Amino acid sequence: MPQTRHAIDQVTPTTQATALPAALSLEERMVFVNVAMSLRLDEAKVAYEVNTAHIDTEPVDLADVLTIPLTPTLQPPTPYPTPVAALLQRAHHRLLTGGWCSGALVDTEGARCLYGAIHIEARGDQSLESRCLEVLMDAIRRQFGNGVESVPSFNDGFSSARIPMRMLDQAADLANARGL
Repeated sequence: MPQTRHAIDQVTPTTQATALPAALSLEERMVFVNVAMSLRLDEAKVAYEVNTAHIDTEPVDLADVLTIPLTPTLQPPTPYPTPVAALLQRAHHRLLTGGWCSGALVDTEGARCLYGAIHIEARGDQSLESRCLEVLMDAIRRQFGNGVESVPSFNDGFSSARIPMRMLDQAADLANARGL
């Protein structure tokens, strides 16, 4: 089998490095080095193209590569078997998909606060809603102490949804552990 020789086995610079006069300023020396490096990179690019020109490539069909949806869909997790935990989990999912807000029950774009998400997911069942709020306050106080007055005040104390959402998720786990 004949051996294929590459057109260029090694990049050899066409310009010889010359000593820079000491009278050049720092900026002038940097410009000189930048030009020299650009020339070397251009030579390396040409050498790469010459060395890889013989390699056969087939066009890639993206239909064979991409097998996932281009826009991810948020599917709700498997619901908890207990009503309070399931409601807290639905409220968490609502905030993930619909957005979280601070300072209002519902903002102009439809995003909700913690209390707003629990309220809408309770669908009018005030007993279930109040039990969810109690469990959420227990989870908050476990993490942040007894200084938190209410769920809305806790929610409004943050500028991003990261911690309120985490507390809602922990409350769902807590409710499930308690069998609520």
